[in-house]
Amino acid sequence: MIDEKKYPVLSKVDLPADLKNLELADLKILCSDIREYMIDTISEIGGHFGGGLGAVELTVAVHKVFNTPYDLVVWDTGHQAYPHKIITGRREALKRIRKLGGISGFLKRNESEYDTFGAGHASTSISAALGMALARDMKKENRKVISITGDGAMTGGIAYEAMNNSGLNKSDLIVVLNDNQMSIAPNVWQLSNYFTEMIAHPDYNKLKGHIWDLTGKLDNFGDRLRKIAARLETGIKSFITPGMLFEALGFRYFGPINGHNLHQLIKIFNQVKDLKGPILVHTITQKGKGYEPAEGHSQKLHASSPFDKLTGKAIKKSSTNPSYTKIFGEALAEIMNKNKNVVGITAAMPDGTGLNIIKEKHPVRYFDVGIAEAHAVTFSAGLATQGIIPVVAIYSTFLQRGFDQIIHDVSLQKLHVVFVLDRAGLVGADGPTHHGVLDLGYLRLIPGMIIMAPKDESELRDMLYTAIEHCNGPVTIRYPRGSALGLPLKDGFEKIEIGKSELLVEGEDVALLALGTMVNYSLKAEELLRNENVNAAVFNMRFAKPLDTNILDEIAARFTKVVTLEENNLPGGFGSAVSEYFVDKNYKNDFLRIGIPDKFVDHGTQQELHQLLEMDPEGILKRVKVFCGSKNVKQGVAVL
Repeated sequence: MIDEKKYPVLSKVDLPADLKNLELADLKILCSDIREYMIDTISEIGGHFGGGLGAVELTVAVHKVFNTPYDLVVWDTGHQAYPHKIITGRREALKRIRKLGGISGFLKRNESEYDTFGAGHASTSISAALGMALARDMKKENRKVISITGDGAMTGGIAYEAMNNSGLNKSDLIVVLNDNQMSIAPNVWQLSNYFTEMIAHPDYNKLKGHIWDLTGKLDNFGDRLRKIAARLETGIKSFITPGMLFEALGFRYFGPINGHNLHQLIKIFNQVKDLKGPILVHTITQKGKGYEPAEGHSQKLHASSPFDKLTGKAIKKSSTNPSYTKIFGEALAEIMNKNKNVVGITAAMPDGTGLNIIKEKHPVRYFDVGIAEAHAVTFSAGLATQGIIPVVAIYSTFLQRGFDQIIHDVSLQKLHVVFVLDRAGLVGADGPTHHGVLDLGYLRLIPGMIIMAPKDESELRDMLYTAIEHCNGPVTIRYPRGSALGLPLKDGFEKIEIGKSELLVEGEDVALLALGTMVNYSLKAEELLRNENVNAAVFNMRFAKPLDTNILDEIAARFTKVVTLEENNLPGGFGSAVSEYFVDKNYKNDFLRIGIPDKFVDHGTQQELHQLLEMDPEGILKRVKVFCGSKNVKQGVAVL
């Protein structure tokens, strides 16, 4: 249970209804309690951190003023919503956030009635909120709809598409821009605050309405007065605020507001909640607010593994192996030293993709386009038309947002763009919104696309070199989250023949055709199978497209039983590609596909999820034994 002495107000708050009778002084203590509770909890278990610290007052003010959950609050992305979870009945559950069986690190509709819309990818809240607002109007309800966007979400194009559509529909909608210096960041100053309070005040809006009615009765002279008054208000706004962009999109703009001044937030929300049409309230917050190590961190401790509460420094893990991400970044920098036509592109994730190394070593050839994956792809296509070789490093799950651009702008034109997909496969605690388990399916169907997956860090380096130096059209390399295998790296690079696999272990009972991360698991499973008198041949297939059809023809001829293994959803994946080829060739082999089933997989550690899905070595052993039967089946010669 929560310590009442340490958290005097938070211990009394279970749901937003508990805020309604709290005075401002207690609400300020509550904000302090929430920050302290987040620091105490996340320092022990890890999670998204900085965004939530910066949104505490905003969260409390929204739930204080609005009647949630009847009034609908739509959070963008979700990692800024930890305080929201804390005061909506999930305070104790926060201690197991992102753990197997625990609550999600993002918003999830089936987790709480206060989570009105699932959110793991950025820039979606305004679109969703507009849909809810129009549904409310159709049903003639009187509930408020509030979108809380920001923390970089305003760099995504869908946010502006939604605002443009909102301005056209003119439905009642409040958008709160949580501007924490990661997107738009104007200064907060008192004149702006004074003007904002003035134009939001009910008396001002009532007076404005009376003037509008009066001047409407004065024919042409009244029209001229109206135009003068409108120009005066517009001129003042454009002079002292950045709101002209939002006004042009059809929103009434209020701000900037100090997002840590609880009194001011409550006041402005009370003033705008009954105004008609689309409203935008611009709040300035500090990511990492109230925790000195986060305030001084380059990314404001956006997300962290468990860390020391006093210093903010991550508690070191036992593994000393470098990550695949770092190996990729260093390999790319090495290639860029020699090839001046190569550039690196990221969509707001330089550290997460390893391009922070390129930013440091090759800053002129480094491009961060913001949370705008579709733009990143077409931008890279434009570069490629001029002989530049773009290496686009994006998480597998985020590249989904650029799917049409990959087809229309890159592949259709046969442009040489290299897509490097970090976090391919099950990513662990971030859960289904971040699992990179669909890329083989959505990329394999694109004509001309080459898809590689390395078995280890050395092969990753060689694949990157091959993709950049020895390919002409679009190429994709996918690799997992986390530490590499710890193998020694050779100097330089070697070209890999496109579409060529390799036999790693000879066997005669069953053929294990493994791709990427599943190669290492298959090698371990092969040892376990051998102890069970099942001799398995293990192939590192390397390519999901093009397939090594020569080796597949030999496997079909020599093995009755064939198993494919991939860390991807089975529908449309690598196993599907192999089975399609076997069907087309009229091969009659017994076939087993091991991978991720056709469902969204919840969060947990990568190891836990692999075990649950029977994709780890022990799971492979179990499934292959059943597939092969109790005795090994006589096949042919396995020397391929």
